Amino acid sequence: MELILKEDIIGLGYKNDIVNVKSGYGRNYLIPTGKAVIASESAKKVLAENLKQQAHKLAAIKAEAEKKAQALEGVALVIEAKVSATGATYGSVNAATVAEELKKLGIEVDRKIITMRDIKRVGDFEAVVHFHKEVEIVVPVKVVAENAVVETPAEEEAPAVKAVEEAPKAEVEEAPAAE
Repeated sequence: MELILKEDIIGLGYKNDIVNVKSGYGRNYLIPTGKAVIASESAKKVLAENLKQQAHKLAAIKAEAEKKAQALEGVALVIEAKVSATGATYGSVNAATVAEELKKLGIEVDRKIITMRDIKRVGDFEAVVHFHKEVEIVVPVKVVAENAVVETPAEEEAPAVKAVEEAPKAEVEEAPAAE
Protein backbone atom coordinates (compact mmCIF):
# COMPACT_ATOMS: atom_id res chain seq x y z
CA MET A 1 0.00 0.00 0.00
CA GLU A 2 1.44 3.35 -1.06
CA LEU A 3 0.95 6.22 1.42
CA ILE A 4 2.01 9.85 1.85
CA LEU A 5 3.24 10.52 5.39
CA LYS A 6 1.82 13.55 7.18
CA GLU A 7 4.43 13.51 9.97
CA ASP A 8 7.87 12.07 10.70
CA ILE A 9 7.84 8.42 11.74
CA ILE A 10 11.28 7.19 12.78
CA GLY A 11 12.07 3.91 11.06
CA LEU A 12 9.53 4.48 8.30
CA GLY A 13 10.04 7.94 6.76
CA TYR A 14 9.68 11.67 7.08
CA LYS A 15 6.83 14.10 6.49
CA ASN A 16 5.67 14.26 2.83
CA ASP A 17 7.54 11.05 1.89
CA ILE A 18 5.77 8.48 -0.26
CA VAL A 19 6.29 5.06 1.34
CA ASN A 20 5.15 1.49 0.77
CA VAL A 21 3.78 -0.29 3.84
CA LYS A 22 1.80 -3.42 4.48
CA SER A 23 -1.93 -2.97 3.99
CA GLY A 24 -2.89 -3.71 7.58
CA TYR A 25 -0.38 -1.24 9.03
CA GLY A 26 -1.61 1.52 6.75
CA ARG A 27 -5.32 0.74 7.00
CA ASN A 28 -5.45 0.05 10.74
CA TYR A 29 -2.90 2.49 12.16
CA LEU A 30 -1.40 5.15 9.88
CA ILE A 31 -4.57 6.34 8.11
CA PRO A 32 -6.96 6.32 11.13
CA THR A 33 -4.46 8.23 13.33
CA GLY A 34 -3.93 10.84 10.62
CA LYS A 35 -0.25 10.03 10.17
CA ALA A 36 -0.68 9.22 6.48
CA VAL A 37 -3.05 9.42 3.52
CA ILE A 38 -3.44 7.15 0.51
CA ALA A 39 -1.08 8.18 -2.30
CA SER A 40 -3.55 8.56 -5.14
CA GLU A 41 -2.62 10.47 -8.32
CA SER A 42 -4.49 13.58 -7.15
CA ALA A 43 -2.84 13.42 -3.69
CA LYS A 44 0.59 13.20 -5.34
CA LYS A 45 -0.15 16.29 -7.46
CA VAL A 46 -1.28 18.23 -4.39
CA LEU A 47 1.88 17.12 -2.56
CA ALA A 48 4.11 18.29 -5.42
CA GLU A 49 2.41 21.70 -5.49
CA ASN A 50 2.69 22.08 -1.71
CA LEU A 51 6.40 21.18 -1.80
CA LYS A 52 7.02 23.84 -4.46
CA GLN A 53 5.28 26.48 -2.32
CA GLN A 54 7.03 25.41 0.88
CA ALA A 55 10.55 25.08 -0.55
CA HIS A 56 11.73 28.25 1.23
CA LYS A 57 10.31 27.14 4.59
CA LEU A 58 11.85 23.67 4.20
CA ALA A 59 15.27 25.22 3.52
CA ALA A 60 14.99 27.25 6.74
CA ILE A 61 14.00 24.15 8.72
CA LYS A 62 16.97 22.23 7.29
CA ALA A 63 19.35 25.09 8.17
CA GLU A 64 18.05 25.07 11.76
CA ALA A 65 18.55 21.29 11.94
CA GLU A 66 22.14 21.70 10.70
CA LYS A 67 22.81 24.24 13.49
CA LYS A 68 21.56 21.74 16.06
CA ALA A 69 23.73 19.04 14.49
CA GLN A 70 26.81 21.28 14.72
CA ALA A 71 26.21 21.58 18.47
CA LEU A 72 26.58 17.79 18.68
CA GLU A 73 29.67 17.72 16.45
CA GLY A 74 32.55 16.10 18.34
CA VAL A 75 30.42 15.19 21.38
CA ALA A 76 31.20 11.79 22.87
CA LEU A 77 29.22 10.49 25.82
CA VAL A 78 30.59 8.42 28.67
CA ILE A 79 27.77 6.85 30.67
CA GLU A 80 28.39 5.17 34.01
CA ALA A 81 26.17 2.19 34.79
CA LYS A 82 25.97 -0.43 37.50
CA VAL A 83 27.60 -3.54 36.10
CA SER A 84 27.76 -7.18 37.17
CA ALA A 85 31.01 -9.13 37.38
CA THR A 86 30.43 -10.50 33.87
CA GLY A 87 30.19 -7.01 32.32
CA ALA A 88 26.40 -6.96 31.88
CA THR A 89 24.59 -3.83 33.04
CA TYR A 90 21.76 -3.85 35.55
CA GLY A 91 18.98 -2.44 33.38
CA SER A 92 19.94 -0.90 30.06
CA VAL A 93 21.24 2.30 28.54
CA ASN A 94 18.68 3.55 25.99
CA ALA A 95 17.68 6.65 24.03
CA ALA A 96 16.18 8.30 27.13
CA THR A 97 19.48 7.86 29.00
CA VAL A 98 21.41 9.39 26.10
CA ALA A 99 18.97 12.34 25.98
CA GLU A 100 19.50 12.93 29.73
CA GLU A 101 23.29 12.89 29.33
CA LEU A 102 23.07 15.36 26.44
CA LYS A 103 20.84 17.59 28.58
CA LYS A 104 23.54 17.60 31.28
CA LEU A 105 25.95 18.91 28.62
CA GLY A 106 23.48 21.70 27.80
CA ILE A 107 22.14 20.21 24.55
CA GLU A 108 18.36 19.74 24.41
CA VAL A 109 17.44 16.70 22.29
CA ASP A 110 14.11 14.90 22.29
CA ARG A 111 14.55 11.21 23.06
CA LYS A 112 12.14 10.31 20.25
CA ILE A 113 14.59 11.44 17.54
CA ILE A 114 17.41 9.26 18.91
CA THR A 115 17.67 5.74 17.52
CA MET A 116 19.84 3.05 19.01
CA ARG A 117 19.64 -0.43 20.38
CA ASP A 118 19.31 -0.82 24.12
CA ILE A 119 22.80 -1.29 25.53
CA LYS A 120 23.06 -4.12 28.04
CA ARG A 121 26.83 -4.42 28.44
CA VAL A 122 29.98 -2.34 28.85
CA GLY A 123 31.63 -1.07 25.66
CA ASP A 124 31.54 1.43 22.81
CA PHE A 125 28.29 2.02 20.91
CA GLU A 126 26.63 4.57 18.61
CA ALA A 127 23.42 6.57 18.85
CA VAL A 128 21.98 8.27 15.76
CA VAL A 129 20.16 11.60 16.22
CA HIS A 130 17.70 12.41 13.40
CA PHE A 131 17.23 16.19 13.27
CA HIS A 132 15.88 16.32 9.72
CA LYS A 133 15.34 14.07 6.73
CA GLU A 134 18.82 14.94 5.44
CA VAL A 135 20.53 15.83 8.73
CA GLU A 136 21.54 12.94 10.97
CA ILE A 137 24.51 12.78 13.32
CA VAL A 138 26.15 9.81 15.02
CA VAL A 139 27.05 10.27 18.69
CA PRO A 140 29.55 7.78 20.15
CA VAL A 141 28.39 6.35 23.47
CA LYS A 142 30.81 4.61 25.83
CA VAL A 143 29.33 2.64 28.70
CA VAL A 144 31.64 2.11 31.69
CA ALA A 145 31.19 0.50 35.08
CA GLU A 146 30.62 2.88 38.00
CA ASN A 147 33.29 1.11 40.03
CA ALA A 148 35.87 1.15 37.22
CA VAL A 149 36.09 4.96 37.32
CA VAL A 150 36.80 4.87 41.07
CA GLU A 151 39.36 2.04 40.77
CA THR A 152 41.40 3.61 37.95
CA PRO A 153 43.07 6.35 40.10
CA ALA A 154 43.81 3.78 42.83
CA GLU A 155 45.55 1.51 40.30
CA GLU A 156 47.69 4.41 39.08
CA GLU A 157 48.77 5.22 42.64
CA ALA A 158 49.51 1.60 43.48
CA PRO A 159 52.57 1.20 41.16
CA ALA A 160 54.06 4.42 42.55
CA VAL A 161 53.72 3.06 46.09
CA LYS A 162 55.33 -0.23 45.05
CA ALA A 163 58.29 1.62 43.53
CA VAL A 164 58.80 3.57 46.75
CA GLU A 165 58.60 0.36 48.78
CA GLU A 166 61.15 -1.38 46.55
CA ALA A 167 63.70 1.46 46.79
CA PRO A 168 64.35 1.18 50.56
CA LYS A 169 64.68 -2.62 50.28
CA ALA A 170 67.37 -2.16 47.66
CA GLU A 171 69.28 0.24 49.93
CA VAL A 172 68.97 -2.20 52.83
CA GLU A 173 70.30 -5.04 50.68
CA GLU A 174 73.25 -2.92 49.52
CA ALA A 175 74.15 -1.84 53.06
CA PRO A 176 75.05 -5.34 54.32
CA ALA A 177 77.06 -5.98 51.18
CA ALA A 178 79.12 -2.83 51.88
CA GLU A 179 80.13 -4.06 55.38
